[in-house]
Amino acid sequence: MDLNSDLGEGYGIWTLGDDEGLLEVVTSANVACGAHAGDPQIMGRVCADAAAHGVVIGAQVGYRDLAGFGRRFLDVEPAELTADVLYQIGALEAFARVAGSRVAYIKPHGALYNAIVEHEEQAAAVVAAVRAYDPALPVLGLPGSAWLRLADAAGLHTVAEAFADRAYTPEGRLVSRRLPDAVLQDVDEVARRCVRLATLGEVEAVNGDVVDVHADSICVHGDSPGALAMARAVRTALSEAGVDLAAFA
Repeated sequence: MDLNSDLGEGYGIWTLGDDEGLLEVVTSANVACGAHAGDPQIMGRVCADAAAHGVVIGAQVGYRDLAGFGRRFLDVEPAELTADVLYQIGALEAFARVAGSRVAYIKPHGALYNAIVEHEEQAAAVVAAVRAYDPALPVLGLPGSAWLRLADAAGLHTVAEAFADRAYTPEGRLVSRRLPDAVLQDVDEVARRCVRLATLGEVEAVNGDVVDVHADSICVHGDSPGALAMARAVRTALSEAGVDLAAFA
């Protein structure tokens, strides 16, 4: 099982999360590319630290929305979105190469991630960007999403992910962050559900239903309260359950 986290999400003098600490825990780093968060210095530092820790670097692409942290839907024309995604991948690739590494996969962020679960045109636009840049790059997303379906149809390598600290609907979708208890805070509960995800391929939805969620990667959010302690607890619980931790890319 891969363990990924969103990193490099500060901007200028504003910091968010413990990038250095999380890089000692995760196997893959979804690095912000300057659109929803991140700046050149942060991107360079996180890529260098990831390479030093042997953590795989992924481009976390999103809407151009620094003020909204990429969590607001933008009605972007497909051609513009394709260009935006290409721009972000290329920017992060430069810093990854300087660090002696490379961009090894793509993961959309925030509102873009959620939009392309259903939004066919925007999902196709992101697929087009990845195919144009490097069709060998794996793409990470929610099981059953239009994004992964279209990526698979385009010949891309798709990787399904689950979320350690996000509540699920009975349909296997993520509960909106605008709703209460969308982000789980109990470290022990999160660790237990990650073991269940990894060993049984299932998660309990908000209404108590058991939902099938078969994933090859689990995301622990770097911006959640107590993110580092939660990530450490998840890694320890998975290891103790006999789950091997390794990057998918």
